[in-house]
Amino acid sequence: MKPEKVVVPLRKIHETAVVHPNARIGKDVEIGPYAVVGENVVIGDGTKISAHAIIDGWTSIGKNCVIFPSASIGSDPQDLKFAGEKSYVFIGDNTRIREFATVNRATGEGEETRIGHDCLLMAYTHVAHNCIVGNNVIMSNAATLAGHVVVEDRAVIGGLTGVHQFVKIGMNAMVGGASKVVQDIPPFVIADGHPARVSGLNNVGMARSGISREARNNIKKAYKILYRSGLPLTQAIEVMEQELESYPEVEHFLRFLRNVERGVCRGRRDGE
Repeated sequence: MKPEKVVVPLRKIHETAVVHPNARIGKDVEIGPYAVVGENVVIGDGTKISAHAIIDGWTSIGKNCVIFPSASIGSDPQDLKFAGEKSYVFIGDNTRIREFATVNRATGEGEETRIGHDCLLMAYTHVAHNCIVGNNVIMSNAATLAGHVVVEDRAVIGGLTGVHQFVKIGMNAMVGGASKVVQDIPPFVIADGHPARVSGLNNVGMARSGISREARNNIKKAYKILYRSGLPLTQAIEVMEQELESYPEVEHFLRFLRNVERGVCRGRRDGE
């Protein structure tokens, strides 16, 4: 006799989960007890939705993500301007969103809130409407982003940190815990405090990211021009353009400074 054919389930959905029949669920997706998945949700292959998590709105989650218990993703924005329009949340592959974290969809018809791949949002973190979070970003416990915040790749935001709306946090920047961030934080720096102040370069983060020694040396020169020369921002940028060698990271640093809207986070004074 031939052995019976073993049927491997493509999806593992707990009997108590509430999954709308129109939701698009990929292969090998797990949905835990009492989780709720809305009508317009897309969940990529291999993603795990844990118990009591709520995925709602026009939300798309990538492959091999893990959504931990009681997280809420895709709910209406906490914005008085919101009038029920169709807006989105997009989350990349391999991202982990821990317990009680919240990600709101955008304000504005067709607008989006976006989180990249390989991110870690720890417990009680909050990503508000219209935020753009890059790849490999870490948000520690209870760090919160107000609306329209931009966080670039490989940034790290310490626990209990609050980031003001429309602020930008640059690539490879590190923000210390319990900070109040009200101005743009340039790439590659370390900042903390209430309000946050820049205290140096994130040398370890740059090295781990594979940035060459030559590029790091030029970023160090850029940092000294910006924070030690006493020049206004526009003049500091002009000096950098004249004195620094061209590397992708240096060009990104300059591009960030040219597009500052809320002012650059100030440096820490001696003795602070």
